[in-house]
Amino acid sequence: MTCVNRRDLGLLVLRVGTGAVLAAHGTQKLFGWFGGGGIEGTTAGMEAMGFHPPKHSAVAAGLGEAGGGALLALGLATPAAGAAAAGAMAGAVAVHAPAGFFAQGGGYEYPAFLGFTAAAIGLTGPGRYSLDHVTWHVFNQPWMVALAFAGSAAAAAAVVGRRARGQGRDAEET
Repeated sequence: MTCVNRRDLGLLVLRVGTGAVLAAHGTQKLFGWFGGGGIEGTTAGMEAMGFHPPKHSAVAAGLGEAGGGALLALGLATPAAGAAAAGAMAGAVAVHAPAGFFAQGGGYEYPAFLGFTAAAIGLTGPGRYSLDHVTWHVFNQPWMVALAFAGSAAAAAAVVGRRARGQGRDAEET
């Protein structure tokens, strides 16, 4: 007889909660669900924030949040899911950083928390109550952790760098 493992149950709650929040935010960006702007509104927002090219940035942010969040909630491909969500949140942190830390002032507190939580789940693993466990961890191998986080860090650095270069270009034009 198997008893309920508190660690695995805690990871399930954390994964589903964090994944659902991320997926909801991503679907706002991609499809306009839950009062979001959809891809057109997100593209316009990305352009206004200095991301270049804005549509690619909008799609990447939406997919990182929606896809990463959905996979986290399911506990499938957990290293890649955590890395994708953390990378998307790195972009959000860059946008909110000038406003300081706390969310009530428009700061980066909330996206940082979501990013750190997604990263921690990606590093820790999904636990027993997950699709990764059911599939014998085919998409949750130790080497995948390093590869996923390295790829996500490189992608986030490129996106943030393109934003910084875009803002410099916008400043030169005025």
